[in-house]
Amino acid sequence: MARITRKELKSDKFAQEVGLTVTFFEEHKEEIVRYGMIAAVVGLLVAGYVFYQRHEHGLREVALTKAIQVQEAAVGPSANGTLSFPTQEAKDQEALRVFADLRSKYAGSEEGEIAEYYLAAVKADQGKLAEAEKSFLEVAQKGDQNYASLARLSLAQIYFADGRTDLGERTLRELIAKPTIFVSKEQATITLAGYLAPKKPAEARKLLDPLRNLPGEVGQAALQVYGEIAPQ
Repeated sequence: MARITRKELKSDKFAQEVGLTVTFFEEHKEEIVRYGMIAAVVGLLVAGYVFYQRHEHGLREVALTKAIQVQEAAVGPSANGTLSFPTQEAKDQEALRVFADLRSKYAGSEEGEIAEYYLAAVKADQGKLAEAEKSFLEVAQKGDQNYASLARLSLAQIYFADGRTDLGERTLRELIAKPTIFVSKEQATITLAGYLAPKKPAEARKLLDPLRNLPGEVGQAALQVYGEIAPQ
């Protein structure tokens, strides 16, 4: 960035330019004041829009929280007044309703995409894999990268379930290459190994070997899948 030196401050050229600026301000004072007022109004409008956006985001978060509470509600008698449903079917119907409303009302927002993800998950649990795949694809292509990774993980499971093993394997390898906070490299690796184990046991073991000695849940999960692989 160019800087004005002390020498330039004393030069006639600089003084002349400053003088021209002052003259211009004097000759166009009314316009500048008017445009200054416009700028101030625009500033107020921007501030109001930011406040509105924050308010709307808060409303979306509240609506999403309430919808997720339906998804996480128990089936059976209510305990301590908590939300519950008499049957799984009744719970699924209500979950589909609230998430569909949320998706429709907040289309294009992060909360709307999360609602799409939950809709897909409920449909997958119901065995409606074609409908679930459509919604998961929507989230995978347009959603936040974290929820998109969850959607791709679910898509991989659908692909393996209906025999599209090559597509399922490719999807999981992409997740391994680009993990997120929702789908770690280790989780994608263990999932892939579990699907490869029946037909490619050697490759499955190779994937799991670096993970078996890790502490915590990752190591335990890797050991469990490794132990389920048929001996050579």
